[in-house]
This record gives sequence, structure tokens and C-alpha cells, in this order.
Amino acid sequence: MRTLSFLGVICTALLLSACSNPEIVKLSPDTYMLSRQDRGGIFGNASALKAGVIRDADAFAESQGKVAIPISSNESPMWPGHFASFDYQFRVVDKNDPEARRTSLTPRPNIVVEKDEKVSADIKTTDQSTKQADLYTEIMKLDDLRKKGLLTDAQFEAQKQKLLDKSN
Repeated sequence: MRTLSFLGVICTALLLSACSNPEIVKLSPDTYMLSRQDRGGIFGNASALKAGVIRDADAFAESQGKVAIPISSNESPMWPGHFASFDYQFRVVDKNDPEARRTSLTPRPNIVVEKDEKVSADIKTTDQSTKQADLYTEIMKLDDLRKKGLLTDAQFEAQKQKLLDKSN
């Protein structure tokens, strides 16, 4: 009988300690974390869990005359053998701090996959418009030399034909 009552006390103590939620944990001088589990099972309310955690974080900051700035959050849904949970990290800053105006949670992936790969490609392009512009410019130079009397008509035609043959 005595052993049975002793086991009952131990089981009750274990059950109560398993149901307790941790309080606000200080991570750095101005950064804190609050984690909670919803032990309501299928009757739990994940939204109420999140709202309660954020409300408690705000109240904690307010008790210090400051505001809570969200840093990140992580939620885990309920499934058989696992209670829903919500972790909330936040900074506590003065109300006049510029950070107090920019309050948004940055979504962070659970898994990050990086792939570094070198890719080399030998790309050759022929810019037809550049070739045509160069050909036109060269022919205009030859024509200018002809107009100035430095080339004869025959020399101009011969040089022009060389340029045309080279461009094809």
C-alpha cells in the first residue's frame, strides 16, 4: 500500500513537470525566447497558443517599459504522440528605437540546401549589325578618299570589292 501511494506521488510529480511550460528565456542582453506546448491534443487551439505566447512576450517587454520586436518563430503542429508547440524569439528595445518601427517576422526555412557548381560555356556570337556597320564605315572612308582625289574610281571599286569579299 505504501509503495503504491509512493508511485502515485512520483507519477503525479512527473505528470505535473511534463505539463509545465518554460518561462521566458534570456538568450542575450536584449534577446529572449518563449516556448509553449498546447497539451490539449485534438481539442487544442494552435492559434490561441501563438496569440498567448506573443501576448506574454509583449507583456514582458511592457513590464520593462519597452517593446518586443519579433525575430523569428517556429511552430510544430500536433500529431499522434506529439503536442503542438510554438517557439518565439524576440528582442526587447526602447519604444523610440528605430527597430521598433520595423516589426516583421522573417520566414526561415527548416532546411537549407546549397549547391555550388562551376559552369563554363564557350559562347560565340556574330553580331551582323556590327559587321555591316564596320563594312559601311570602311566603304564610306574609301568613298571619301575617292572624292578627295586620293583614289581613282578603279582603285575605289577594287578596294570596295575586297571589303565585300572579306565580309562574306
